[in-house]
Amino acid sequence: MDPKQMHEMMVRAQEMQQQMQKKARETQVEASSGGGAVTVRMNGEKMVLGVKIDKDALADAEMLEDLVRAAVNEAGRKVDAAMQSQLGGLLGGMGLPPGLF
Repeated sequence: MDPKQMHEMMVRAQEMQQQMQKKARETQVEASSGGGAVTVRMNGEKMVLGVKIDKDALADAEMLEDLVRAAVNEAGRKVDAAMQSQLGGLLGGMGLPPGLF
C-alpha cells in the first residue's frame, strides 16, 4: 500500500469514527421491565436520558431496584445491537472485505 492509499484509508477511518460518534449521540432506545412499571430511555453512548416509574412500583423498594436494573440492562443490550447494526452499515461503505468486523 503506497503512502497516498494509506492516507486515504486513515481519512476514511477518521470520517467513519466521526459518523459513529454522531450516530451514538442521535441513537435512542427504550426498554421497560415489570410489564412497563419501569421504562428507561438511553442514547447510543449509554447515557440514561430518562426513567419513568409507575407509581404502583414505588410500594416495594427492593422490587423497584430490580426493575430499574433490568430496564437499564435491557436498554444497554438494545444500544449494543443498534450500534452493531449501524457499524456494519458504515463499514460496508468503506469497501472492506465481508466478515472483517
